[in-house]
Amino acid sequence: MDATNMLTNQLLIAMPGMADPNFSSTVTLICEHNTDGALGIVINRPLTLKLGSLFEQLNVDGSNSSAANGPVLMGGPIGPERGFVLHDSTHSYENSLAVSNSINLTLSRDVLDAMAAGEGPKKSLVALGYAGWEAGQLEGEILANSWLNVTATPDIVFDLPFSDRWKAAAKILGVDISRLAPDAGHA
Repeated sequence: MDATNMLTNQLLIAMPGMADPNFSSTVTLICEHNTDGALGIVINRPLTLKLGSLFEQLNVDGSNSSAANGPVLMGGPIGPERGFVLHDSTHSYENSLAVSNSINLTLSRDVLDAMAAGEGPKKSLVALGYAGWEAGQLEGEILANSWLNVTATPDIVFDLPFSDRWKAAAKILGVDISRLAPDAGHA
């Protein structure tokens, strides 16, 4: 594996002692990681905003009521005015980035137009904002025991209830995260 891309498609699982309230009890999908830093989307923080309201704000035409009732997530504290769509790889859009063989990240409006028309991806998450790290910052946070990481699975990203994702991601590692102490150390 290319060392400059080693955390792409990893789920970052916030440790119980995470001091930053933006990330307490979160699961973040790392969508891109290279020598310049990392970009991720928090996948378990739904907002009260629904997609229909977002469609209205963006003047997106469509009649897909199931899409309009979908949640919008707080994807991270950076750029909360920017939208991001995580989706399955059944469709490709103008500005899509392959996170894995089964998960894409799209930054262009065409995916929202398709979703509103009922022609979008089968599975998707819409988020406002993102999580970002400068070069070496994320690696330092992992070494400081702020995060656990595990390879992302589409079922955790798209299918599980938001409230179950933190524990389910840790369980992949065989960890009951609710039993971990909030303080970390090195032996």
